[in-house]
Amino acid sequence: MFKMILTLQILLGCAVQAHAEFGIPGYELVHTVPLETTLTTPDLREPLQVWREMFDAAREEIDLGQFYVAGKSGEAFDQVIERLDAAGRRGVKIRFLMEEKGKFASDIATIEQLQRIPNLTFRYLNYSKLTGNGIIHAKYMLVDGTAAYVGSQNFDWRAFAHIHETGLRITDSVVVKQLQQIFEFDWHAQALIAQGLPVLPSNQALVLANEDQAAYLVASPNAFNPAGVGDSETELPKLLAAATSEVKVQLLDYAPLSYGPNHTHSYYAVIDNAIRAALARGVKIQLMVSHWNTGKPAIDYLKSLALLPGMEIKIVTLPQASTGFIPFARVIHSKIMSIDGQVAWIGTSNWSGGYMDKSRNLEIILRNKKMAKRIADLHQQTWDSIYAQPIDVMKNYPPPKKGTN
Repeated sequence: MFKMILTLQILLGCAVQAHAEFGIPGYELVHTVPLETTLTTPDLREPLQVWREMFDAAREEIDLGQFYVAGKSGEAFDQVIERLDAAGRRGVKIRFLMEEKGKFASDIATIEQLQRIPNLTFRYLNYSKLTGNGIIHAKYMLVDGTAAYVGSQNFDWRAFAHIHETGLRITDSVVVKQLQQIFEFDWHAQALIAQGLPVLPSNQALVLANEDQAAYLVASPNAFNPAGVGDSETELPKLLAAATSEVKVQLLDYAPLSYGPNHTHSYYAVIDNAIRAALARGVKIQLMVSHWNTGKPAIDYLKSLALLPGMEIKIVTLPQASTGFIPFARVIHSKIMSIDGQVAWIGTSNWSGGYMDKSRNLEIILRNKKMAKRIADLHQQTWDSIYAQPIDVMKNYPPPKKGTN
């Protein structure tokens, strides 16, 4: 028995050490592999483990900023809500801020379940009240002001089982503090809007990221970022402009468009121009998007981009679950990039208009070879899989099936 306990302690110690040493101190890469696929990441923990651990460790406060909320009874995600409930019952103060427009994708019963948790305050924020046409699209949480999580995973049972997702558990005190400031700003903004009071911008001028750091946060929109947090919309083109050999990108969707009401759209060239400029310099770019990106007019822009020298585009279609069609699932949703094997980007934005200029989003940049390589390998695994197919510029793609319609 003693030997068994000792062996377990050694194994657990090695596992903890592996998480601590991988990539860069203060950052743990976390990943969701969709069930019933051949994809695998045994060296990375799943968010179910990480979120439970973070909630269990909370002693004073938990803050969550989320786009929408959706649980389903009997799914593994139940454990996340149970651990959050347990934290509230032991006296942890919980604040939950959700995008008001996210109600359309939410499960009302789950929201009501959250609202019943002791010591939990639930608020809706209509982010368009700040920017005219934006949302809280960031998916993040903070625990006791010492740990944070940022990633593509929504507060959704499907994000923990049926969607390809990537995030970071963060203990870097500088970035955690900045994330806390962002949450406090948005939480206070909701209170002001509820009272009919204006929310004044925190920045009148463009704020650039401090690129001398090994790891740093950028966010959007620039006008409502706290001091010292650089602008995402400016930083992404700068990183692409610095690329010298190769860029690997994985996204839910990509389009040089801003979408408005009633299916209207306008041209948004910020990211597209940066990609085309990198290609013109001879940089090789692999762009991988989900099958949700095949609707018009986005697919036409992808086809145009695919014709350029050095550009490769693949569309990923995951097989449906054996239990049948699951609305808004079975899709790649990670927002990751690796540049020249030197820089990693893990974020919450899709690469189209409205995300980095109008909406609350968060991106982490890590200037670290190990993390850049791991992100590149994560990209390559799906790129080389049976689920990824090169875009066919001659094909008339059918409209993607996403929801219940």
